[in-house]
Amino acid sequence: MEFNALKAFVAVSQDRSFSTAADQLHLTQPAVSKRIATLEQGLGTRLFDRIGRTITLTPAGEVLLPRAIHIMGEMEESRRMIANLSGQIRGRLSLGTSHHIGLHRLPPVLRSYTNRFPQVELDLHFMDSEAGCNAVEQGQLDLAVVTLPLKASPKLLPTKVWDDPLDIVIARDHPLAERQDIGLEELADHAAILPAVNTFTRAIVVRPFDEHRLRLKVALETNYLETNKMMVTIGLGWSVLPRTMLSEHLKSIPIEHLRLKRALGIVQHRARTLSNAATTLVDMLLSRLYR
Repeated sequence: MEFNALKAFVAVSQDRSFSTAADQLHLTQPAVSKRIATLEQGLGTRLFDRIGRTITLTPAGEVLLPRAIHIMGEMEESRRMIANLSGQIRGRLSLGTSHHIGLHRLPPVLRSYTNRFPQVELDLHFMDSEAGCNAVEQGQLDLAVVTLPLKASPKLLPTKVWDDPLDIVIARDHPLAERQDIGLEELADHAAILPAVNTFTRAIVVRPFDEHRLRLKVALETNYLETNKMMVTIGLGWSVLPRTMLSEHLKSIPIEHLRLKRALGIVQHRARTLSNAATTLVDMLLSRLYR
């Protein structure tokens, strides 16, 4: 089996689309179809069922997929190990990051990195932190710089780079704006604007409420913190924002016995050898811990 044919098979399997796989691999759709056909001929069995526009894996395809992913991972690992022997910092570096970190934390690091190492092809993906961790675990990204999970997969190695204090924020004309000594129970009685369920930040926010068996009145859910900030500003409810995002239009209110923060940092796969390009970026990020 040719490596490129397996690569095409995995791409189609993950996207359930020949056209999307072609874009991802920088090939034409007929070229992808030809590689799949060659692989099917070599194995003597069909790997995909094509019913209308729907593409599904056959039983043979289901059996092959995890093995193909493993083979590709081993090949990429071998290539990285051999390339690292040269000591050169070059090649492709796939990096995932959240919108907040990509806009507010990473720019000075990436500016310095790309200026110093112009031979590195930086492949940057903006995504939710949860998707970034999953992509690293699945071998689709070299690194992710994201909000770190409260409990990471055992396959992942998370490393904190920044503490990110979180504040409860309201509009300046909110009913609680002039109150003192506000408790969790009183806050829970007001509409909240929060990140989506199953996100790392949402878990940090709701944990103290869950511990006190308080149910939140969630009026809106979005993972875009800038949107949350705007919704709070116009008076639709309270929210939780990084302290670095506070502005004159918002008021941070202290809640009794509530101190929220999240950790931002690097996520890598424990079993993956980092390229010289990835290792150098990790070193540059970690150096910020000591400034």
